[in-house]
Amino acid sequence: MDLLPPVLEQWFAARDWTPRAHQRAMLAAARRGDHALLVAPTGAGKTLAGFLPTLADLIDRPTDRLHTLYVSPLKALAVDVRRNLLTPIEEMALPIRVETRTGDTPSDRKARQRVKPPHILLTTPESLSLLLSYPDAALMFADLQTVIVDEVHAFATQKRGDLLSLSMARLQTINPGLRRVALSATVADIDAYRAWLAPDGDIDTVAAVLGEAGAEPNVTILIPQGRVPWSGHSGKYAASQVMAEIAAHQTTLVFCNTRGLAELIFQSLWSANDANLPIAIHHGSLSIEARRKVESAMADGKLRALVATASLDLGVDWGNVDCVIQMGAPKGSSRLLQRIGRANHRLDQSSEAILIPGNRFEYLEARAALDAVEAGERDADDFRAGSLDVLAQHIMGLACAGPFREEAMLAEIQSATPYSALTPQAFAAVLYFIEGGGYALRAYDRFKRLTRDPDGTWRVSHPRFIQQHRLNAGIIVDQPALAVRFANGRKLGTVEEGFAAQLTPGDSFFFSGMALEVVKMDTSDLIVRATSKQARIPSWGGTRMAMSTRLADRVRTFLASPDQWHRFPPDVREWLDMQKLRSVLPQPGQLLIETFPHEGRHYLLCYSFEGWNAHQSLGMLLTRRMESQGLMPLGFVANDYALAIYGMKPVIDPQSLFSADILDHEFIDWVEQSSLLKRAFRDVAVISGLIERQHPGKRKTGRQVTFSTDLIYDVLRKYQPDHLLLKAAWADARARMTDVGRLGDLIDRAATTMLHVTLDRVSPLAVPVLILIGREHVAQSAADDALLIEAEALVAQAMRPD
Repeated sequence: MDLLPPVLEQWFAARDWTPRAHQRAMLAAARRGDHALLVAPTGAGKTLAGFLPTLADLIDRPTDRLHTLYVSPLKALAVDVRRNLLTPIEEMALPIRVETRTGDTPSDRKARQRVKPPHILLTTPESLSLLLSYPDAALMFADLQTVIVDEVHAFATQKRGDLLSLSMARLQTINPGLRRVALSATVADIDAYRAWLAPDGDIDTVAAVLGEAGAEPNVTILIPQGRVPWSGHSGKYAASQVMAEIAAHQTTLVFCNTRGLAELIFQSLWSANDANLPIAIHHGSLSIEARRKVESAMADGKLRALVATASLDLGVDWGNVDCVIQMGAPKGSSRLLQRIGRANHRLDQSSEAILIPGNRFEYLEARAALDAVEAGERDADDFRAGSLDVLAQHIMGLACAGPFREEAMLAEIQSATPYSALTPQAFAAVLYFIEGGGYALRAYDRFKRLTRDPDGTWRVSHPRFIQQHRLNAGIIVDQPALAVRFANGRKLGTVEEGFAAQLTPGDSFFFSGMALEVVKMDTSDLIVRATSKQARIPSWGGTRMAMSTRLADRVRTFLASPDQWHRFPPDVREWLDMQKLRSVLPQPGQLLIETFPHEGRHYLLCYSFEGWNAHQSLGMLLTRRMESQGLMPLGFVANDYALAIYGMKPVIDPQSLFSADILDHEFIDWVEQSSLLKRAFRDVAVISGLIERQHPGKRKTGRQVTFSTDLIYDVLRKYQPDHLLLKAAWADARARMTDVGRLGDLIDRAATTMLHVTLDRVSPLAVPVLILIGREHVAQSAADDALLIEAEALVAQAMRPD
C-alpha cells in the first residue's frame, strides 16, 4: 500500500481490499520506468492493475495533457473499460477525464479530442493510426506517459498487431520516455510477447509480471440425451438441454464459432424456449445500435442468455454471468480459457462452463481441450515478419502528418519488432510503390501519392491523397456486403454480397434473431420485412477456425491410448473399439490412409487432423493429381479431422499422391488459377491504400472494389509479376487462407509415416466425414429425412463387426 497515494489507499480500504501481488508489481515496474507485460487469469483485476500506475501518477502529479493511451482490439471493450474505470474515479472524486475514440465516436468529439484530449483515451489500433496521421499528433502525444495494450494475444501476431507496433514506434519517437504495458490472460510464449512489446525488441526492458492462479474452472462436457451424434458441428441437437441450463443459471453466455452458427443456435434455442426467457444474439454483422442495445441489456441484468461469437471473447465482462456454454468444439485451449473467463469474473470462484460437442470427433476434441486447460497448456503463438501492405499504409499515414526523411523513417520502423529485419532495399521498394504504384502503374496520376524532393525529403503529392488516406485507412477488410434494412430505413446489420446474390424477393432468412423476407434489393441495400415463413441461415465467408495443433496432438494420443477410453461415453468407446477391430487407429505422428468401395464409388480417407482449411487445400491438390493419373475423382469433403475423396477408380498407391513436389507444382498452379490469390490481392490492395473503399461523399460497393482490384491484378500479373503487392498477396494466400504450414507438415509426415489400409467397406472412423457428402447433395426440403436414412445405413455398415 505504500506505493499508493492516500486517496487510493482509502478507496481500497473502504472496500476491504488489498492490492494483489501482481497489482503491486505493476506499480513497482512503473516507478522504475520499466515496460511491463502482465499475464493473469480473468477476474484477477488485470485492467485495474494496468491503470493503477496511471491513477497514482495523475493523483500525485496532475496534468491537463493526455497521460495514458489504452488500446483494445474491440470497440465494445473500450466502451466497457471506460464504464468500469469511471466507477473508482467518480467514487474518489478525481478530476480525471476518460474518453473513448473509435469508429463510432462522433466527428465533433474527435476534432475536440485532438485539441483538448482527455487524461486517459481509450481507442483501437486503427483509430490510433488515424490520430498519428494529423500534423498536430506530435503535440497531442508529446507528454504521453503510458500505452496500455489490452488482450495483446488477440492481435499481436496479426496485421493489426503490425499496425499497432508501428504506431508505438512513432509514439516512442515523439516521447522517448514513453512506457509500454500489455495485458493478457492467455499467453503461451511470454518472451515472444515481451519482444513484441519492447522498443527494438529488447526484452530485458520489459518486466514479466505473472498473476496468481485463480480457482480452477468447473468445466463439463454435456452428454446429450441418447447418444453423441455421428455428424454436425453446431450442437443444436442439445437445444432443450441448453435452455434447461439457462433456466438454472442467472445469466448465460452461449458461444458459437461463426456468425451463421450463432443465428442457427439462437433459432434452435428460441424454439425450445417454452418459458419465454429473455434471450438475445450478438455478432459483428449486426448494426452498432443492435449491439449496443444488447450490451446495455446484459449490463443491466435484463437478459437470461446471450448467443454470441468471438465479438464477446475479449474482456467485455458482466458480473451477473454465471455460466458459459460453448456450442461445438472450442478449437483451442486458449480460446476456451478466454471464454470460460467470461463467467463469474472473480478470481476466488470457479467459472462454470459447459461444452456441447457437435459429433464424436468433437467429443474427443472437447475432452482434449479440457485436459489442456487443466494442464495449463496454451495454444502456440505464431509470430511472423510484419506485412508490407500494413507498412505501406503506416508510411502514408505518417506522411499525411508531415514530410519525412528516409533514413530516420527506416530507423523508426526497424525499432518495431515485426519490422526489425526490414532491409533498406525492401523499405525502398515500399516507398517506390507508394510513390507511383510500381513501374507497371506509373503512368496513372491517381497512384502517385508520395513525391521525393531534391533534398531527399518525402512528402504527400497532393492534399487529396491525405483525405483519401483518412477515409480508407484500416486493417480489417470487410467482405463485399449489403445493408439489411426495413422499409423505414432502420438498419439491422449487413450480410455478405455472395449470400445476398442468392436471394430473390419473397425469399426469407434468419438475421438478428428474426425471420426476414426479402422485399427488394439494390446495389447497397437488402430491404426486408418480418415474416413467419421458414427461413434459411445466412453464410459468411470468414476463415473457419481450425483445431489448434496442440489439441490435434492430444486427439491423436487419445486414439492410440485405449487405457484413456474409460473416460469417454459408451457410444464413443464402442466407435473406437469397432475401428480398432475393423481397421486400425493411427499412432501419434502416423498418417492413416484408408481406401474402400461404397455404393459404386471408391473412397480414400486421410486422417491427418490438420484442420478444415488445410484439408480443403489438400483435397483440391489431390483431386488435380488424381485426374492426371486417370483415377477419375468426383469430389471431396473434409472436416477438421479427416479428408474424404471419392471417385470412379480405386487408389492403389496413395504414396504417389502425397509426394513433396505437390506443393511446388499443383499448389502453385491451383492458387494462381483459383480466385484465392485474387481475393488476397484485393485485401492487400485495400490495406496498402492502392484501392479506395470510400470516396468523399460516396462509399464504393463491394463489386466496384472487386472490379478495380481485379483489373489491377491482371495488369500486374502480366507486366510486373514481382510487384510488392503480388508478393504480399501470395504470403497471405499461403499463410492465412490455406494453412500451408500445416499442409506442408502433413506432406512431410506422409513420406515416412503413411499407413495404408485397404478395406472392403466403410470404416467407423470414416462415418462422420462421409455423412457430409450427403449433406451437400440432398435438396434442402428433403434434407432431414433423407440424411437420417443415409446416415443410419452408413452407420450400420461401419459398425457391423464381421
